[in-house]
Amino acid sequence: MSEHEQNETSEESETAESTGQPPMNAARYPDGTILYPPHPLGPDGAEPVETVDLGEYDATVITWTSSTATPPGVRQPNHLAIVEFDVDGESVRAIGQLTTDEVAIGDRVEPVYAAELREPGAGIREPASQSWDGYRFRPTE
Repeated sequence: MSEHEQNETSEESETAESTGQPPMNAARYPDGTILYPPHPLGPDGAEPVETVDLGEYDATVITWTSSTATPPGVRQPNHLAIVEFDVDGESVRAIGQLTTDEVAIGDRVEPVYAAELREPGAGIREPASQSWDGYRFRPTE
């Protein structure tokens, strides 16, 4: 059984559908390439043929860093990682915040939805334009 199948059968596994959270959508193209975030056209100029919810997969930390000079409303320090998903043998990379600095290159992480990635009222712009949701990456045990 693949790691993805094991995760799907886990009693703790939750899908975007069951949690009411938006999916972490990537796009698959006719040549098999998967891109995150999705683009209107793939590497060969073709349109996507389907979406893949990366929220259903674990990823591996490729590299990470901590930023202490963050924009207004972003937590300090801001831990960021480039992670790599393996989706049916296709490598898909993403960048995002980490939930902790207790992570190392090669660690397994899972995407977790965050309704607010920054404090909307902290900047000089209208708060409504600064309200961002998305996914952070949390180490798996």
